Amino acid sequence: MTKSNYKFGLVALAAFCFIDSTSCFSVLATTKKRNTEIFCQASLVADESKSDIVVALTREDGKNGKLHKALSSHPRLEQLRAGIRIRIIELPCIAHADGPDTEKLGVALKEQPWDYVAITSPEAARVLSGSWNFGDSESEPPKVVAVGKATQKTLEDLGIPVAFCPSKATAQTLVDELPATEENRPTTLLYPASAKAKPTLQNGLIGRGFDVTRLDTYDTVKATWSTEEQNLSNLVTVVCVGSPSALNGWLENTKNNKEIIAACIGETSYEACIENNLAESNIFYPEKPGIAGWAEAVVDAVESIAVTPADIRD
Repeated sequence: MTKSNYKFGLVALAAFCFIDSTSCFSVLATTKKRNTEIFCQASLVADESKSDIVVALTREDGKNGKLHKALSSHPRLEQLRAGIRIRIIELPCIAHADGPDTEKLGVALKEQPWDYVAITSPEAARVLSGSWNFGDSESEPPKVVAVGKATQKTLEDLGIPVAFCPSKATAQTLVDELPATEENRPTTLLYPASAKAKPTLQNGLIGRGFDVTRLDTYDTVKATWSTEEQNLSNLVTVVCVGSPSALNGWLENTKNNKEIIAACIGETSYEACIENNLAESNIFYPEKPGIAGWAEAVVDAVESIAVTPADIRD
């Protein structure tokens, strides 16, 4: 469920910047950059034929492909393109770094048998994969629970079986739905987390009687922008917010620019936008987190500001 359909007036529309549609914008599939893949780069010039809506994909460098693919084939977005030019660009707002407990994870996995290991993001899945050999038949692998389909797929792609996935991709839903063991002792759970993750998961499970150990195994930091990326950010209309950290990265890199439409992956990112005093009418998010719902929120955000000739006549 998205927030309200907010429309800018024609005065705001007149202030939009313009981008050349053929010679100055290209989408480059599978182009290598800093050992990852990116799909777009843009050069900006004036073109008075159409006004533009610029959509920024803000996940870490090279990891925006799934959302870009979902948007590229979205039928409502294609309809909107008949009346206004829509640009989809990659503008990473976050990067990942080691956390203070990175080296402790491997030791913790080996020193005791855990009933569960809770993985809440694709990055946490990669950290777990680097700390435990799930192909080692001599060792009993822990039961891994995943928050979200993207996390589950990343784990499975890494050869890590998933024992449980909650019905909704939030920490609170995991707290509510994760079954305790039937043994006469607390259920043990290891939580390799982002250093910036809220305590919702561990506090909620502890409240249910679980024995939870949290390790801050990675951190999410602000991406460093080039001058070109700084200039590109000035043209952005819709910001795709995949996490509170991505929003913080946007705000820090843009000197607190909140004059945007935010399309959030889910409720957690929506709450971060509210906490940072973005206008609620300018925030869109799906009822159920995930790429498909996120793409719908992005299209809703674009639709809210796409002024067509019919709108002008009305």
